[in-house]
Amino acid sequence: MLNFEKSKQAFKESSQYMPGGVNSPVRAFKNVGGDPLFIEKGAGSHIFDIDGNEYIDYVLSWGPLILGHADPKVVKDLQDATTRGTSYGAPTLLETELAKKIHEIVPSVEMMRMVSSGTEATMSAIRLARGYTHRDKIVKFVGNYHGHSDSLLVDAGSGVATFNVHDAPGVPKDLAYDTLTVAYNDVAGIKNVFKAHGDEIACVIVEPIAGNMGVIPGTKEFLQTLRDLTTESHSLLIFDEVMSGFRAAYHGAQDLYQIKPDLTTLGKVVGGGLPVGVFGGRRDIMEYITPDGPVYHAGTLSGNPLAMTGGLSTLEQLNDDLYKQMFARTDELTRGIKQAADDHHVPVTVHHVGTMWSYFFNKGPVNNFADVQKSDVDYFAKFFKALLQHGVYTAPSQFETNFMSSKHTKEDIQKTIAAFNAAFDDVSEG
Repeated sequence: MLNFEKSKQAFKESSQYMPGGVNSPVRAFKNVGGDPLFIEKGAGSHIFDIDGNEYIDYVLSWGPLILGHADPKVVKDLQDATTRGTSYGAPTLLETELAKKIHEIVPSVEMMRMVSSGTEATMSAIRLARGYTHRDKIVKFVGNYHGHSDSLLVDAGSGVATFNVHDAPGVPKDLAYDTLTVAYNDVAGIKNVFKAHGDEIACVIVEPIAGNMGVIPGTKEFLQTLRDLTTESHSLLIFDEVMSGFRAAYHGAQDLYQIKPDLTTLGKVVGGGLPVGVFGGRRDIMEYITPDGPVYHAGTLSGNPLAMTGGLSTLEQLNDDLYKQMFARTDELTRGIKQAADDHHVPVTVHHVGTMWSYFFNKGPVNNFADVQKSDVDYFAKFFKALLQHGVYTAPSQFETNFMSSKHTKEDIQKTIAAFNAAFDDVSEG
């Protein structure tokens, strides 16, 4: 049995100074029971906790570390950058270099603004959409999480689902009133909303591949319907690719589906492990942002030179061959997980798109948040803890996504599948 005594003591102390002992709620392990791990370091595809335990890591800082932990080039570039200063509050060439690289990979992002988080990116994109269209209502989908800003916290997934927070305390009712929600992948439902409110809707924001209720791909019909309806009503379509950008595919989910949104939000991978978000899209829309236009946006650390360096260093290493390798590893792993579950007669639905993957203790199908909620979360909690004992660290919530990195090896995959088999044995015996 692995020993977690130092992590337990560290959590006890941190709980005296931070609500729940953490700075982001899902880290607290509330969904799975027990105390969270305190991590000392990461290397490649592995992390090490302060008790000296080693794990194959599929959380990867919740997605950013597509090159694994402490990638040598990223580390070296950041070390060099720190010697030149950590922040200037003035323009740098790095910002333009990263913007050009993002536009090269995601051509729909013609102009963009750098921010410091995915939440800030989606919040700013919504403000811009409202300012550009002179409308107030927005549409989002049940189980899609777009950060914790007020307008977007209604019927959200991710930690909101984990902690069963449905009425979003602290969010003014007027803001909730202007947020219309529809079931994910519900074509008829979104058509009805536009029939009733089309000329009032500023934008539709959607995760084209949902990653905050586990991995659930949007259907082609669903996403194309969103594109058609927003175009017809002169609303804007926002693809929230904070998670799926550079993860579902090199050029993002919008390339997979061949659907061009008006605005896109990015984050996670685009910062290479540093705090970065991006919102951008059509030039005529982005020119509504100050100082060119009337929609206000500002940020002291926006375009921070260290964050820009981390992003550039990461994106410059990505290429089609690397993605083929990661996709093959993800496919091998998810097939192995499904086989292990079938061999143990445990109902499991396994989804993966690109380097994103998740498993639901649910016979399926799983196409929306209502389907996700049918999953056996009690079994998940037991299984998660059993996996930890076998040296595999996955997301500590049935409602979250796991990730593959370029550093995961065939040996890692084989060990992980063996760990899943062993964990199924442990839970059935326990």
